Amino acid sequence: MFIQTETTPNPATIKFLPGQEISPARSFDFKSAAEAQYAPLAKRIFGISGVAGVFYGRDFVSVTKDENTDWIMLKSLVMAALMEHLATGQPILTQEALAGKTTNDDDSEIVIQIKELLETRVRPAVAQDGGDIVFDRFEDGVVYLRMQGACSGCPSSTATLKSGVENMLRHFIPEVEEVRAVPDY
Repeated sequence: MFIQTETTPNPATIKFLPGQEISPARSFDFKSAAEAQYAPLAKRIFGISGVAGVFYGRDFVSVTKDENTDWIMLKSLVMAALMEHLATGQPILTQEALAGKTTNDDDSEIVIQIKELLETRVRPAVAQDGGDIVFDRFEDGVVYLRMQGACSGCPSSTATLKSGVENMLRHFIPEVEEVRAVPDY
């Protein structure tokens, strides 16, 4: 098994490409081992000292390090954990993780349009950088989005939201006045 890596705009995050699907249905963002209870691969990666976050994309895993850790050792440890886990056929996600619902039957027409634009135009672009942008809510003309993976804490994420996502949404959906990131707590 050969795992490629890519840098991301966030210097604390590296994107690992194992050459197979990781999470084809939707992305998952784990900020701790406790959040990864239904994600055996993420749990394994959190067992490595210095790992601060694990993100699953369709065909990649982004790993974020803590500020006191250097990528020199951590990168090879993450690659070894990925290789061992995937080569032995262990589950990436459990059925409990896959059961989470991502759509809401009560979405308004505007929210449906916002989600469609995010899904078709925004998410594929940010996935290339090892992250994701997920719809949180739409209130009083403001779209609230969650930054995940490499996008969370990335120095250029504000520019991406304002210059890219906000301008695009305002162009296609006149009811959108502004886009804001939902802070991570």
